[in-house]
Amino acid sequence: MKVKRALISVFNKSGVEAFAKGLTEMGVTVISTGGTAKLLKDSGIPVTLVEEVTGFPEMLDGRVKTMHPRLMAGVLARRDVPGHMETIAEHDIEPIDMVVCSLYPFEEVAGRRGVEDQVVIENIDIGGPSMIRAAAKNHAGVAVVTSHEDYDAVLEELRETGELKYETLRELATRAFHRTAHYDFVIANWFSEAEGDFPDYLMRDYRKVMELKYGENPHQRAAYYSEVGLRRHLLSRVTQLHGKQLGFNNLYDLDAARAICDEFTLPCVTIIKHNNPCGCALAENLATAYDKALACDPVSAFGSVIAVNRAVDVPLAERLSELFVEVLFAPDYDEAALEILSRKADIRILRTEERRQTNPGEFDHKRVSGGILVQDMDGDSEERDEMTVATRRHPTEREWGDMIFAFRVAKHVKSNAIVLAKDLATVGVGAGQMSRVDSTRIAIEKARSSLDGAVVGSDAFFPFADAVELAIGSGVSAFMQPGGSKGDEAAVAACDEHGAAMVFTGRRHFLH
Repeated sequence: MKVKRALISVFNKSGVEAFAKGLTEMGVTVISTGGTAKLLKDSGIPVTLVEEVTGFPEMLDGRVKTMHPRLMAGVLARRDVPGHMETIAEHDIEPIDMVVCSLYPFEEVAGRRGVEDQVVIENIDIGGPSMIRAAAKNHAGVAVVTSHEDYDAVLEELRETGELKYETLRELATRAFHRTAHYDFVIANWFSEAEGDFPDYLMRDYRKVMELKYGENPHQRAAYYSEVGLRRHLLSRVTQLHGKQLGFNNLYDLDAARAICDEFTLPCVTIIKHNNPCGCALAENLATAYDKALACDPVSAFGSVIAVNRAVDVPLAERLSELFVEVLFAPDYDEAALEILSRKADIRILRTEERRQTNPGEFDHKRVSGGILVQDMDGDSEERDEMTVATRRHPTEREWGDMIFAFRVAKHVKSNAIVLAKDLATVGVGAGQMSRVDSTRIAIEKARSSLDGAVVGSDAFFPFADAVELAIGSGVSAFMQPGGSKGDEAAVAACDEHGAAMVFTGRRHFLH
């Protein structure tokens, strides 16, 4: 498809002068509007004003510019339908072969604090989406360019061949419809805010980040998508420094590992296997934290995903080189540490430079058959002054620290979750059982060291005293749980009988 006439009307004027100049150098007539036309004229680029084509001036403070039959017909007329071409010729309308348009920044303006509704509404583009959709619909004969990122590629193809191939036109049209669809759903969501946090209709837009070799299992196809419009996602500002392509299960486990590390400010090592922690610890340095975390369950740590919240140094790298690790995630790596780790071909080494926080009010979505469940993120962590000591004996300071640590880890363990901890390290994890006493039993059985003086973090209340008695019998001295059960009295009584402490947080943290 050859380009003879192009309509250019852009809000984002990045690169538009060079693009328009490139078109005119190839003999293309440029039609333009308002500020775009002024910019191009001031740059010495010949421009035909839209009003010269339509015979109508821009009006209503710029609300009406391009919505005119002499433009729309020029865009929509099918070049392969003689009747269409005859009709526009009868009305002295010339075809328009390219539409270059970027839209008013509605999403940016609507996202600012304190902006009045009328200002937001004035940033709803009308003519732009109409021209884009018209050109995209007629993409077999019209090129539609909606991003400055496409300027160079379009000019290069025109210079090399004198025309644009159908595959290019189709790709540009696909991007155009995605752009207008996203634009409209952002507007619809803004209007729906008046209905509260859970409106009648909920629209989300996702963009593919990467193809994946397969899904949870080799027979399942898969890809990773990020939600458009959020500040950050799992791999935003993340660079892979070494290793094979990330897989579906790698990403799923990485999300769990990052969530636990984000709970803590002290040096932290989190070891994840099948989306549950098989070890987590805090210490004065990462090497010590790793030793403590690995000691929790060294067998399960084989083939794990590990996340840390400090730069990886040589002592940690030397330890990690002795274990088969699927993914290592860290904010940075010492040069010597990276050299040690890179000797192993299979380890995927990721560096994150993401420091932005998640969007305020971001929701959690869980897929169910034919729909999604939407809920608030379980992002808050309870503080000590919000908790209640339910037993006669109050915890020691060491027990307080260990319990808060265990309870924060338990929030990220599949329910029913029991975390045994000592000296700011997990020593046993019971996950995903249908009864709390079974999770407690598994956590105790997994422990490889003495549980004397260990503490329990439980994601939900103890409905009966059996799990509490079982833990106390193994040496546990303190418990942290949400409380709120009819069985609270029996659980507290069991603690009082044996001199153990129990703290109620007042908030449950189921995870399924």
